[in-house]
Amino acid sequence: MKIAVDFDGTIVENSYPKIGQPMLFAFETLKALQRKGHLLILWTCRSGERLKEAVAFCNDNEIEFYAINNNYLEEERDINSSNDKISRKIDADIFIDDRNIGGFIGWSQVWQLIHPESGDINIQYVNKAAHENFKRQSFFGRIFKQYWMF
Repeated sequence: MKIAVDFDGTIVENSYPKIGQPMLFAFETLKALQRKGHLLILWTCRSGERLKEAVAFCNDNEIEFYAINNNYLEEERDINSSNDKISRKIDADIFIDDRNIGGFIGWSQVWQLIHPESGDINIQYVNKAAHENFKRQSFFGRIFKQYWMF
């Protein structure tokens, strides 16, 4: 699935022209979506140096996009051209943006909507049986396990 993702106010807090702090679970969710095979498109109003800064910030956080403000990586657009075969609208199945009706729902909710079968993004185990004991422990038991013998 192709997923178009906004930058300011969605991946990071809106501090344009600066780069804000990462939104809670943004990069974890984006990485998990990529592991599931989704193609991520950075879909932002940033351009020029500001766009390069955003892309570099995402790369530093281990996110590489399938495309940036395009439908695919090699697509070339000339907004001054009379060629109307290339749409300015991104061809994506899902758009994740803070400007949608109701505002940004948060990355945990995004994950739940796209992959409800996977459960909470923070509790995805390679070997679920090996983690059953961990799930039965209390919250404080898990935190203080290193200090106490269970």
